Amino acid sequence: MSPTALATFAAGCFWGIEETFSRIPGVLATEVGYIGGHTQHPTYPQVCSDTTGHAEAVQVTYDPELVNYETLLDVFWHCHNPTLLNRQGPDVGSQYRSVIFYHNEAQKQSAESSKQALIASKQYQSPIVTEIVPAGIFYPAEAYHQKYLQKQGLPNCHIPH
Repeated sequence: MSPTALATFAAGCFWGIEETFSRIPGVLATEVGYIGGHTQHPTYPQVCSDTTGHAEAVQVTYDPELVNYETLLDVFWHCHNPTLLNRQGPDVGSQYRSVIFYHNEAQKQSAESSKQALIASKQYQSPIVTEIVPAGIFYPAEAYHQKYLQKQGLPNCHIPH
């Protein structure tokens, strides 16, 4: 059996990014939840109050022999607008911020390199506001949020940039 690895991304509404990442060959599992805040075991209403410091995020379990971290980074950059501070589409608040939560030094270096390459590409006129920070405790969201779009038969909630 191949080894697995974790990647954690916040890019607005976690429903849409979970659906986006779940479609990538080599991604074995996705789970939505809360990370980067100061409240232990936050609930969705608490996170939505914009007082816990958490971001809505997706944790991706992947097989690095089938998909590499750099590919996941490319998907991350293209599935949201990294120039919007604390918002994506109609969702506003720090829980919707753009963040790459790295799990090791190699992920940190890859994330920083990919961000610099995106800046150098001048694809965006506005500054890239995506944070790159160490992954802390990831709290899984309530069961009804997991695979939400799939369960509801809804399209992806993200509006491509």
